[in-house]
Amino acid sequence: MLQLLKYGLGLARADRRHLPSETPLKKSYDVVIVGGGGHGLAAAYHLAKDHGIRDVAVIEKGYLGGGNTARNTAIVRANYLTPEGVKFYDASMKLFEGLSSELGINVMYSKRGHLTLAHTDASVRTMRWRAEVNKHMGVSSEVIGAEEIARVAPQMDLSRSARWPVLGALYHPIGSTARHDAVAWGYAREASARGVELHQQTEVTGFDMADGHIKAIETSRGRIECGRVLMAVAGASSLVAKMAEVSLPIRTVPLQACVSQPLKPFLDPIIVSGSLHTYIWQSQRGELVMGGASDPYSLYSTRSTLEWKEGLMAHMLELFPYLSDVRLMRQWAGMTDMTPDFAPIMGKTPVDNLYIDAGWGTWGFKATPACGKFMADTLAYDRPHSTIAPFRLDRFETFNQLGEAGAASVGH
Repeated sequence: MLQLLKYGLGLARADRRHLPSETPLKKSYDVVIVGGGGHGLAAAYHLAKDHGIRDVAVIEKGYLGGGNTARNTAIVRANYLTPEGVKFYDASMKLFEGLSSELGINVMYSKRGHLTLAHTDASVRTMRWRAEVNKHMGVSSEVIGAEEIARVAPQMDLSRSARWPVLGALYHPIGSTARHDAVAWGYAREASARGVELHQQTEVTGFDMADGHIKAIETSRGRIECGRVLMAVAGASSLVAKMAEVSLPIRTVPLQACVSQPLKPFLDPIIVSGSLHTYIWQSQRGELVMGGASDPYSLYSTRSTLEWKEGLMAHMLELFPYLSDVRLMRQWAGMTDMTPDFAPIMGKTPVDNLYIDAGWGTWGFKATPACGKFMADTLAYDRPHSTIAPFRLDRFETFNQLGEAGAASVGH
């Protein structure tokens, strides 16, 4: 507000250009980051800021933040199931809290509370498990009953006559939302201000390899020699990794979402029902942001379907029957990379100068600050940062999976 007043009185200048003009690709870089989404841009920023590594190029097939960063539903939480997952996402939430100040852009980080509903005794048991792990790791989270749920979210149908009565919920008071495009743009601007080059419309077409080492990257704009390579291409991880002769335990499935027409503010917390495969929150513009289960088959496509929309609305109306006359405004899909244990893959690969950031399923956005910071550290010192070491790729060969399926918001 103060800045707006200064600008109106002619005491402040308009904001600087957000991103620099496009420059030609150089012959080589110390680090090339494949993927210009939030994760790749955050890693580039931290390489330059924390480690002084500025000879960095981010290459993006489309436009910055135009992939899954633009298609997620912007929920931020840390109420996971495993100690490793809770520790990682707790670190990410702490970084989110200061992100607007750090990047000089309003990412609209908003604490609103997060309810994961339990409709069965088995779900209540899982919520108790998660709450105990969360509290042990210092994360605010507890199981609450119907009376407390009614206080937090009086808008829901909590009657015992509902088809799937709500028996309890995992309440995560610090559950939040953030503006996803601002996060990507903020990291891009601050990375470029520190010397990182951003190259859009630059597609990887292959890797020139020798003795388990990437010598150069072949792109639609020419060949780039490189010291180290970070792959952060959510939705296409298996395809790009295959070019480097790395096989990933990932299947890629579409995940759809939608928003309603704008309504007057009435819903503050984020509501999730894993049993009904439904989640909903109301944006600052009044739209209801809604999502559900991923499509039940592998597909590289961002098309949306009538079948998914019909199923989601049927479940949504079980929680909010009075929304039956509300119209949908937009529907879209992203492509999610699912691992067998529903946890991401971060760290080194069998290729000695290739690092990976993949397998995020439905929780990549909330990991953006922490993944960027810890992956930058991993590249800088050529060893996994301790916080992300449990998420290494070879855990699937050594049978050290993490098992985060119970923390998924919806079915996969």
